[in-house]
Amino acid sequence: MADFKKYLKSGVAALALAVAAAVPANADTLGDALVKAYKNSGLLEQNRALLRAADEDVAQAVAGLRPILAYSASVTANREYQSLGPLSARYDALNETTTANLTLSASLLLYDGGASRMGIDVAKEAVLATRQTLRAAEQTVLLNAVSTYMTVLATSQIVSLQKNNVNVLDEQLRASRERFDVGEITRTDVALSEAALATSNSDLVAAQGDLADARAAYITDIGEAAGSVSQPKSFPVAVNSVEEALRIAMRSHPSLIAAQHAVAQAELNVAIAQAARKPEVSLSASVGTTRYLQEDTTVSENNYLNDASVGVKVSGPIYYGGAISSGVRQAMASRDASRASLHTTKQSIEEAVRVAYSALTQARAARGAAEESIRANTVAYRGVSEEASLGARTTLDVLDAEQDLLDARASSITAAANEYIAAYALLSAMGLLNTEYLKLNVPTYDPEAYYNTVKNAPAVINTRGEKLDEVLRSIGKK
Repeated sequence: MADFKKYLKSGVAALALAVAAAVPANADTLGDALVKAYKNSGLLEQNRALLRAADEDVAQAVAGLRPILAYSASVTANREYQSLGPLSARYDALNETTTANLTLSASLLLYDGGASRMGIDVAKEAVLATRQTLRAAEQTVLLNAVSTYMTVLATSQIVSLQKNNVNVLDEQLRASRERFDVGEITRTDVALSEAALATSNSDLVAAQGDLADARAAYITDIGEAAGSVSQPKSFPVAVNSVEEALRIAMRSHPSLIAAQHAVAQAELNVAIAQAARKPEVSLSASVGTTRYLQEDTTVSENNYLNDASVGVKVSGPIYYGGAISSGVRQAMASRDASRASLHTTKQSIEEAVRVAYSALTQARAARGAAEESIRANTVAYRGVSEEASLGARTTLDVLDAEQDLLDARASSITAAANEYIAAYALLSAMGLLNTEYLKLNVPTYDPEAYYNTVKNAPAVINTRGEKLDEVLRSIGKK
């Protein structure tokens, strides 16, 4: 009986300490995991490369309004064989000519109804939209990192809880067998203890499997294997109402801003399609020389011919079978689709904010309820244990009370993890889940650095590439 009382007193304390013992003092913080995810993300690398490609579209559009200089060079050998004269007095004539030609040409677009200049604006709008796509990718990376980190933390705590429960039930089984040997309890009580231990071992194996799955996801989302993790000390800054969250989302969410730039692009594309009806004026000039490298019957060797020309070309559509009008209608339809997409994007963001805010509210309530459940089940477990030591309760009563307490602690662990995930999910729905808002200690990618280097379409970045190297280093590419 003394051993059984000792077991009963130690059981509650062991369960209470199980979660705390699962977290080493030198564990990685959530902030550490977010920094690693930001540095190691392939998704961010992909979207940064796409942004640089969009930056080059601006450079190419700018280049379309600049002079085009070109050259051509050729060497041509011509062999001409003729049979001349009447049939009775035929004779053969052979002419061989070898010429070398070099031509320099230049052209400049003077007017195209503004289509090329609007094309530059379209490219700039595409850059702005792609920057927001990069921001959205950053939110995805960070939210996945939060979810994975908290899942590893929760599953590791549950594994520790289950291990402790196995130890407690193993001790209880030992005590039950001793009491059975002295006739205090029946064989049924021993069997109940054995069944409880077997179930607990099964639950431990399942929890260890969940932890292995979580650690595998950690490698994918964080970029390296999970070490020790710790409970975050604070929540991100919250809002006081769903209306406040909606106001922030409407001005900050990257998907909404990207959709707005897509509408601007579509509007410009309509104007470009309409400009196809206008004339195009271009200036062209060329200078060339032709050298005769081999003498023939008509031209002496080393003779040459120089030529130069300057011209203005005006061209425009008269009738294209309705293709231009179709292009205008198509651009208008695409514009209408972009406007509708903006509307649906706004609705989706509003829904996401409301759902995220509700989920956070529910998660906080669940955590509070779980803590109250722990308190109540702890009291109940202690009471049942004391009554069992006096013979007023059965072994089954003790096992049920212990299982209820274990379930309450597991629910508390899950609720705490869900609350953190919900808090960061709300930040993501508001468009604020980024390294700057979270104040993460990590060098951030500057989306304007590469753009500022190439936006004016330099023919050569630098004679030895130092400037481009500096830009690439600043954005983490070298």
